[in-house]
Parts: sequence; structure tokens; C-alpha cells
Amino acid sequence: MKLYADPITVNCRKAIAGLKFLDVDYTLEKVDYFQGEQKGDAFVAINPNAALPAMTDGDLVLWESNAILQYAADKHGRSAAYPTDPASRADINRWLLWECSSWFATCYVYLVENCVKPILNDSPDEDVLAAQAPNFHKLAGILDARLANNRWLCGDAPTIADIAVAAPMHLHGWAKLPLTEHSNLSRWMTQEVEQLPAWQESHVGEGFTV
Repeated sequence: MKLYADPITVNCRKAIAGLKFLDVDYTLEKVDYFQGEQKGDAFVAINPNAALPAMTDGDLVLWESNAILQYAADKHGRSAAYPTDPASRADINRWLLWECSSWFATCYVYLVENCVKPILNDSPDEDVLAAQAPNFHKLAGILDARLANNRWLCGDAPTIADIAVAAPMHLHGWAKLPLTEHSNLSRWMTQEVEQLPAWQESHVGEGFTV
């Protein structure tokens, strides 16, 4: 398996942490996000969306970070991280779909305003952040309620759902995600996800340094 990625991005961090979590061997092919290499002809031939990450495995070419984790888990028989019984799998798939359709977008606003813009010598737009806050708190509240009586999102042990949903929060302190009123979500992120060896080994620091 070859992973085309730049660890600084949310979805690449997800794929890298997820593959480490699954204990799956892969080769990393660095594609520099800030240099726009994902828009070059060589990468677009792999992923016509010109978006990171992508993966090749023999003749298979796969993009979408959650699909990469699903494939890797199934190929290598990692049923603890991605159970095969229909109910458990449906629950995990629900969170994977929710992450990419809803959660990613709201967290990304804070990432752009409070992380990316300062790197580009720009200032956060407080009106944009204020407009996004109600949606963020609605979605964070859904997670907080789920985690009120659960150590992990989908049971008593971590799964690929935890990696996927945590990924948009991976720079939560620097992005200034407003987590104060979501204590269960904060506990899960800081005391559970961030303590996973796979998460620590894929750490991305302030300034998008790895």
C-alpha cells in the first residue's frame, strides 16, 4: 500500500493515524499541500479531485480517507477496529459518514481562521467564527451526548470511527475550538484519543510541523 499524503492536513492525519492504529504497513509518498502538489498532473492522475489523501494498492486506486481506513481494516482483518457484525458496522459507518458530511466542515472553519490565516499573515474573521458557532455547538453537543455514557464512540474500545471523528479536531487548541461546554467530548479527545500511540506517532504540531 502506498499512501499519497501530507501529514499537515486533516484527512491525511486521519489516514496516517488510522493506518498506524490498524497496524498496517504502508509507504508514504509526500505530496506537499502548501506547494499545491496535489493539483499537479501526476497526482490528479491518481485522484481527479486534486485532494489529499489517496492510496494505491496494486491495481486499486482509492481516495477518500474514510474509505482508505475501511479498506485497510477489511483487507487486514482488523475486526476489532472495524467490526463485521451488521449493527456494529452500521454504527461505525454512521459516524464516518457524519464526520465527512457535517463535522469536518464546522471544525474546518476554526482551523482556517485560527491556524491557516495566521500562517499566511492574515487575521481571523471574527464574524465568520461567530456565524459558525451555533452549528459547531449543535454538532459538538451530539458528540458530547454520545460520549456521556461511552468511553469511545462505538463501544468499550477504539475503532476507526474514533480516529475519523477526532481528525477534524486534531489541532483543537490552536484552532481554538470552543469545547468548554462539551466536557465529555473534551475528555474523549484529550484523555482517550490523544493517548493512543497511533495518534501520538502521527502528531502534527503548531505551525503544521510534523
